[in-house]
Amino acid sequence: MNILFKRSVQRIILLATSFIIQIAIIIFFLLQYRENFFNFYLGSLALSIAIVFIITNSKSNPSYKIAWIIPVMIFPVFGGLFYLLYGGNKLSTREKLKMAKQNIKMTYSLKQNDEIINKLEKENVYAKNQSEYILNYAKCPVYNNTETTYFKIGEEKYKALLEELKKAKKFIFLEYFIIQEGKMFNSILEILEQKAKEGVDVRLIYDDVGCIVTLPHNYKNILEAKGIKCRVFNPIKPFFTRRLNNRDHRKIVVIDGNVGFTGGINLADEYINEYEKHGYWKDAAIMLKGEAVWNLTIMFLSMWDYIDNIDEDYMKFKPSKNIDYQSNGYVQPFDDSPLINEPIGETVYLNLINKAKEYIYINTPYLIIDNEMATALKIASKSGVDIKIVTPYIPDKKFVHAVTKSYYESFIKDKIEIYEFTPGFMHAKTFVVDDEYAVVGSINLDFRSLYLHYECGVWLYKTDSIKNIKQDYLNTIKKCHKITIQECKNTNALRKFGRLVIRMFAPLL
Repeated sequence: MNILFKRSVQRIILLATSFIIQIAIIIFFLLQYRENFFNFYLGSLALSIAIVFIITNSKSNPSYKIAWIIPVMIFPVFGGLFYLLYGGNKLSTREKLKMAKQNIKMTYSLKQNDEIINKLEKENVYAKNQSEYILNYAKCPVYNNTETTYFKIGEEKYKALLEELKKAKKFIFLEYFIIQEGKMFNSILEILEQKAKEGVDVRLIYDDVGCIVTLPHNYKNILEAKGIKCRVFNPIKPFFTRRLNNRDHRKIVVIDGNVGFTGGINLADEYINEYEKHGYWKDAAIMLKGEAVWNLTIMFLSMWDYIDNIDEDYMKFKPSKNIDYQSNGYVQPFDDSPLINEPIGETVYLNLINKAKEYIYINTPYLIIDNEMATALKIASKSGVDIKIVTPYIPDKKFVHAVTKSYYESFIKDKIEIYEFTPGFMHAKTFVVDDEYAVVGSINLDFRSLYLHYECGVWLYKTDSIKNIKQDYLNTIKKCHKITIQECKNTNALRKFGRLVIRMFAPLL
């Protein structure tokens, strides 16, 4: 671990040095030609004004626009240039063609059974409308023959994952934001290596930024030497890049097309409380068995094809005959891409909030939302809906937690109950509504998850697992501290002001 840490630090230092050198070169040229600085400044100012015009007329979220407009205008020399490099989800013509091709393949590969939609409409037209939105924009169908198992902690998911991996006969697909060597991943890796020797098609995707301090730079080669096919999503380059913000935050496992996992749990020891990082780590995941796993299979293969620039036949990974699992309700795994200009994850959450009649229970590590979602929550609460939100007591990012706290007072005034998970860090991303609906996935309530990252989740309607999600929530509440309005009012005025200032730039955190 010490060698790995040193290698990770060396890589970060190399990248940071590269960025500093590039900035130093720009400053050097500015000083060399300082007699023309006034003209350069006017040109930069004109560029910044043009950038502000572009931002204002873009389809981005208003809060995201404001967060960029302020620094661009305050620092016109570098502000406009910085936005061009990091501010948007820019694609080259080649990338746009690749993405369009993947969308067509997904639409072709994922076909909705009309009988299921018609049946859902007869049961609940609102649920049908929600499901059709996911189908139309994420291209992911809904199913009614998939068994769902909810895991309330990482340890439970880890145990089930090991058991299912050992059963693999044809293929294993894994896609994670963070992977780190330790008890959890090493035991999984042993199984993957053995399965690869047995002829099982084993593939793994990990995000380069997510693993920058947890894996050595050449880890892909180490896995390939073990017979495990590996791809690194959006590798960091030692020079300015336009797509640094777009990360693969999904957590997906698919085994033989019949079993799938997703949720908030990465492959590192803190997620199973093997060691204490931010107190006790509370997380959640869900296992699917049945036809709905096909959605997760296509999500993984689409990402693999996108990274590899290949055109693989997806149908060869579809089970010839699905096992008949006994299940109730409807299951709809979906993904959310920052490149389609449609905030699928946020809209799914908003639809749940707007349709709620009795209660909305939310677990989230971060509460950094836009005005639309904050307003929707307040309107629901004012209409008599019981809303409870659990956030961490021990944060992983202090600045982000400061922004989370900035929402407390106004929410509590509108009768939204806020709790902090006192044993440690709340990392679960779950919604449960009215004993009927739930979402379990990787989608945080922050701007990065909702607008910049590749994410995934599972929308559930009347499945047996929903009562378990609710019960877990009620048990969790008992371990939490309820924030009072008096606590908020007693907060130091300077600290309150600081939180509000940071909140202005929350979309950039």
